[in-house]
Amino acid sequence: MWHRHSHVARAFLPVLVYLAGLCFALTLSAQTGASGNDWPAYGGTYAAWRYSGLDQVNRTNVQKLAPAWVFQTGDYENGLQATPIVSGGVLYLSTSNAWVFALDGATGRLLWEYHFPLSKSIPLYGKQNRGVAVGRGLVFLGTADDHLVALDQRTGEEVWRVNVEDSRQCGCNITGAPLVVKDMVITGVTGGDSAHRGYLTAFDAATGRMRWRFHTIPAPGEKGHETWPGESWRYGGGATWMTGSFDPDLNLLYWGVGNAAADLNASLRRGDNLYTDSIIALDPDTGKLKWHYQEIPQDVWDYDASYELLLVDLPVEGRTRKALVHVAKSGFTWVLDRTTGEFLTAWPFVKNYNWITGIARDGKLLGRNEPEAGKVKLLCPSTIGGKSWNQASYSPRTGWVYVPVLEICSDLIVRDEDPQEGRGFTGGNWVMKPPPGAKQESYLAAFDPVSGKRQWSVPATTWLLASVLSTAGDLIFSGDPEGNFFVLDARTGERLWSFPTGAGHRGSAIAYSIGGRQYIATPTGWGSLIGQAHAALWPGPVPRGGSALFVFALPEGPR
Repeated sequence: MWHRHSHVARAFLPVLVYLAGLCFALTLSAQTGASGNDWPAYGGTYAAWRYSGLDQVNRTNVQKLAPAWVFQTGDYENGLQATPIVSGGVLYLSTSNAWVFALDGATGRLLWEYHFPLSKSIPLYGKQNRGVAVGRGLVFLGTADDHLVALDQRTGEEVWRVNVEDSRQCGCNITGAPLVVKDMVITGVTGGDSAHRGYLTAFDAATGRMRWRFHTIPAPGEKGHETWPGESWRYGGGATWMTGSFDPDLNLLYWGVGNAAADLNASLRRGDNLYTDSIIALDPDTGKLKWHYQEIPQDVWDYDASYELLLVDLPVEGRTRKALVHVAKSGFTWVLDRTTGEFLTAWPFVKNYNWITGIARDGKLLGRNEPEAGKVKLLCPSTIGGKSWNQASYSPRTGWVYVPVLEICSDLIVRDEDPQEGRGFTGGNWVMKPPPGAKQESYLAAFDPVSGKRQWSVPATTWLLASVLSTAGDLIFSGDPEGNFFVLDARTGERLWSFPTGAGHRGSAIAYSIGGRQYIATPTGWGSLIGQAHAALWPGPVPRGGSALFVFALPEGPR
């Protein structure tokens, strides 16, 4: 662990941190879902819209957008997959090897940096970090060897460190950004593709003491345990590997739970396998389950339910409902009542799906098409998903959800396996293939979140694996593997602007404002396990790696 500091910056940082804490509380308690001058949480706010209320950059002037500053992290091993956090004008960025940087958001000047002493035994594909959390004067980092670390927001000095679980035993790690709720920091864990029992853990933000842990697979005597025969519950997956959402008014914490293990073979776990492939709503003060909704009982497709949960109030059948919108790996979007967990509707956002024939009005899956032992079966979407973990966005100005869609399928091959704790436990393997009678494709599309009606669609050259950002300027930002950071008109999909960053995009762009000037920041640098599959699906140049943050703004002066 080592640090580099700017003494001038440290003189001002106590004031900045105070203001940051105030802005953090005000922004995250708001129910609009729009971020303001800062970008205080992974999804922008607790509602996870990935929407900025800033409109200085808009359809009339976006063509003038130009680089304001660029920061090279120096960690080029596995790309840059994070979402930057901005609090009080300071930008916080993490990298795959668990380095953290604090930067002046207006100039890119380095204020401090921190390098976690990551275990050298972590394989390359395990080195993934999607972001930090900031709150209560601290910066929180999860690591690939399953530690959670708290850093002083002013100096970058380590305040506390906890080992969530021994990664050598569980085969798990932390790749998602933590979430600060009240006086706690909450983190999930990977392990859905290994013989592991998933959980969600809350720690005291000030001390690192564990406050509660919710296991996503019930133990004997707990409700839901009857959905796991024999000892299958001990190794059943249920990873919580992405970041949840929070509704302060309802005092409910929402988290998506991943697939059951073994991924493709349910021979040892015949049953619904609660709470895998479920949305869970917890009391954040106690970790007690308030409600759950299982999207896919007994998952045999590796579809998860772990992606972002958008908290949006929507008109459904003539009345406004406090809704939760989940654009899922399965190629379907589920819409639930976030107060009760009641199923409201579901609709496909992919054109190619054959794992089911549809979803009934009561939410039950129709026409399940499962992989079979001894057979090779082409199923759509692929095990990558109808989209990957890169996030969709919701704009209240249009009322639409913007989704980076993948039209890819997989040949699934089932095999029998005995679970070994912490080891891979997939129950088969898969080979990515095009849809039947068609070519694989990817596109960014706008949808009505209730009806699922597609409003527009813009094709990509290969696949889109970067998150989407929408803004009050009626703009949609994202990036592609070729290195193009681009802007679309939120209402029409028209391409308005593009900039070649020189490296593929796998992270998440944000918007923020300092001194009345709006900035758009995007990480660049191709990486991740899925990113390595690019050559097998898309012939041609391999996306370039890298690890840089590009920050754009309009020219200073009259805009």
